[in-house]
Amino acid sequence: MLKLTKRADYGMMAMRYLAEHADQGPHSARDIAESYSIPLPVLAKTLQRLARAELIASQHGAAGGYMLARPAHAISTFEVISAFDGPPVITSCTTVHGSCEMAGHCKIKEPLQRVNDGIRTLLTSISIADLTKTMETTHSHEAGGLVSIVR
Repeated sequence: MLKLTKRADYGMMAMRYLAEHADQGPHSARDIAESYSIPLPVLAKTLQRLARAELIASQHGAAGGYMLARPAHAISTFEVISAFDGPPVITSCTTVHGSCEMAGHCKIKEPLQRVNDGIRTLLTSISIADLTKTMETTHSHEAGGLVSIVR
């Protein structure tokens, strides 16, 4: 099963919050944590990871806080997930760690690689700005209509 870690979930929540409130200046970790009922120490580590990935920027001082490093439409959900979990994949044969011992005679590597590519294409096509839109169901053409995304 392809499943995001809790930290990636929290990262997506923080990015959505910052996108929704981008016009209001920097936001404190406490504001974000309270908004989504995330424990503050966990969110602080999540924000540090997002900052290291250059997806958010921090401003120090009395009026400091966090803000998106780029416009929300220019940050993909793939980037956020990758900052926490690495690129999402469904098989270990398609990771950066090399091939498995069956690579020479495997009959499913290529079809599964197409699935992995479809997931990457789909997540790359969904921006953080898309996460702030009202709830409406759309079907992904990139995934052959097999995946429904709630935006």
